[in-house]
Amino acid sequence: MTISQIEVVIIALIASIACAIPGVFLVLRRNSLMSDAISHSVLLGIVGMFLWVRDLYSPFLFLGAVASGLLTVVLVELIVGTRRVKIDAAIGLVFPLFFSIGVILINVFARDVHLDADMVLLGDISLAPLDRLEWNGSDMGPRALWVMVAVGLLNLGFVLAFYKELKIMVFDSALATALGLAPFVFYYCLMGIVSVTAVAAFEVVGSILVVALMITPAATAYLVAKRLSVMLLLSVFIAAIAAVCGYGLAMWADASVAGAIATVNGVLFLVVFLLGPSNGVVSRLLSHHQQRLLFSLNMVLVQCYDHEGTPQEDTENTVANLVLHMGWTARFSRQVVRLGVQRHMLRVKADRLFLTDLGRASVRDILVH
Repeated sequence: MTISQIEVVIIALIASIACAIPGVFLVLRRNSLMSDAISHSVLLGIVGMFLWVRDLYSPFLFLGAVASGLLTVVLVELIVGTRRVKIDAAIGLVFPLFFSIGVILINVFARDVHLDADMVLLGDISLAPLDRLEWNGSDMGPRALWVMVAVGLLNLGFVLAFYKELKIMVFDSALATALGLAPFVFYYCLMGIVSVTAVAAFEVVGSILVVALMITPAATAYLVAKRLSVMLLLSVFIAAIAAVCGYGLAMWADASVAGAIATVNGVLFLVVFLLGPSNGVVSRLLSHHQQRLLFSLNMVLVQCYDHEGTPQEDTENTVANLVLHMGWTARFSRQVVRLGVQRHMLRVKADRLFLTDLGRASVRDILVH
C-alpha cells in the first residue's frame, strides 16, 4: 500500500468518525432529515461566498456554508412553528430551494471553476491527498486530513463538554426547559456542528454521501444500544469498520471510495436490522414463534389435565387429536409436544400424551392465574 493510499484510508476513517458523532443526536431526535437538508443547502453559502471573494480557499466560504446551514434550520423551525406544516414537509420546502439556487449559480457564474456540482454532490476522496497543506515550506500532509481532524476534535469536544445537557435535550426537552438549560440553544449549536461537519466533508464524500456517514452508523448503533454512551461508542466503532472495509471494497471493485463506505454502512445496518440479538427481524420472528409454542403448550397441558382419568382420555390426549381439533399442522403439533417433553411436562407413548408431575403443577398454576 502506497503512502497516498494510506492517507486516503486515514482521511476516510477520521471523516467517518467525525460524521458519526453528531449523527447520534440527530437519530435520537428523529431528525435525520435535517442532516440531508443541511448537507445540500450549504452549497448556496459556498457558492455565494465564492462569487463574493473569488477565492476557493477563503475561510469565508466555510463561514458562508455554516451560515447557510443554520439559516436552513431557522427557516424550517419557523415554518414548523406555524403548526400548519410538519417538519418533513418544511424541510422539503426549504432545502430544495437553497440547493437549486446554488446549482444554478454554479452553472451560470462558476462554470469554469473547480467548484462543480458533481464534486459537491459526490466528492472524491481519492484526490484528497493531492491537495497538500504547507507550513513554512514543509509538507504537513493532505489538507483534508487536517480539516477532518479539526472537525472531529470539535465534535468530540462539544459532546464531552455538554454531554449531560445534550442527553437531557434529546430525551426530555421539557425537563431541560424546566431546569433552565435552554434546549433550543443546544439544538442550534448541534445544527451548527452538523453544518460544519457537512461542509468539511464536501471534498471527501460530497453532500449526498455525508448523510449516509452521519446517519447510518448511528442508526445501526441505535438498534442494539440501550444507553447513550454505548450508542456513541458503538456508532464510532461502526463508522471506523465501514471506512476501512469500504476502502478495501473500493480497491477490489475499482469503485468510488466514498460510495463503497456508504455501501458497507448500509450492509452493516441491514445485517443488524435482520440479525440483531434483541430487536432484529429474525430474532423477533423466532421470539414470536417461541411464544406461540409456549402458549400452545399450555393449551395442550390444560387439554390433557381436563381429560386425564376420563373415558375420553385415550382419544383426546393424543398427538393426532391436536391436528384434528386444534387445527394445527402435524409439524407444529410435533413441535409443541417436543417442547413439552424437553421441559419435562409431557411424556409420549405410542401417540398418547401423559402429564408429568411438573406438567400437572404447571396446569394448576395456569388455572389459578
